[in-house]
Amino acid sequence: MQLGPDDAAAAVERHPCPQCDVPAGSACRTRAGKTAAKYHTARFILVPALRDELTVPVPADRGPGKKWTQCPEVAAPAPETNGAPIRIGYARCSTATQELQSQLDALAAAHCTRVFSEKISTRIKIRPELEKALTLAHEIKIAAPDQPVILTVHEMKRLARNAAELMTLSAQLQGGGVQLELLSGPLTGIYDPHGMGSMLFAVLAVAAQLDRDYIREKTLEGQQAAAARGNHGGRPKVIDEDDVLFARALRDKGTPMPDIVKKLTIKTGKNAGRHPSVASLYRALADNDA
Repeated sequence: MQLGPDDAAAAVERHPCPQCDVPAGSACRTRAGKTAAKYHTARFILVPALRDELTVPVPADRGPGKKWTQCPEVAAPAPETNGAPIRIGYARCSTATQELQSQLDALAAAHCTRVFSEKISTRIKIRPELEKALTLAHEIKIAAPDQPVILTVHEMKRLARNAAELMTLSAQLQGGGVQLELLSGPLTGIYDPHGMGSMLFAVLAVAAQLDRDYIREKTLEGQQAAAARGNHGGRPKVIDEDDVLFARALRDKGTPMPDIVKKLTIKTGKNAGRHPSVASLYRALADNDA
């Protein structure tokens, strides 16, 4: 947007100067209290149309060097939005066996301008497509500060599963002025990162952490129940208990270890049908003796 000198000055004077503390409605002044020859950079960069300008001249009625006097305050115009909000969609599933299409269909129905998707676990800290979505949203806000930008997801768990990740994402959205939209779940809707909308992230952080703790608790209970039934998980043993008893009997008779392993056969696993190594036999005997 092109502004003439008078229009640029009027736009700048809607804001107080953070450098010389001049109130809105007046030109910048020097330490002696006289009108400055130009506006201070810290003031006119507050006007998006002037951020790339190096100087904004003071209008003729001010007169550089004149004694500064209080002028009527210039009312700031109401912010204008540039049309409909821009929606940036993000879809994610954890494994290759899960499907993304239902999320993509929901994001398409929400009129997302661009959709980023990936198959990756939330336990992985760096999610490239999510980073791209956030970067694009922030770039749009920088280029058009008055343009509403919304990060749209099908449900909250597609973004994060613990409090730390969710609070980090909250800080990124708040810092960039990007809104968050949830298409499903009990908190369906659009949330602004400022004001009451910021409370959502604190609530979701607690809920996400509780959900994570619940999953961990159930996993440990399942492991304990399996252990009580004799299933301890992990890789199958190369040498089972019967082979260990047979090997100990041969060892007690003085049979060399290399000869003992030739009499044993691995029964399960990818090496089934082969003889175990001498080292494996030593470990099996040591574990059994312990």
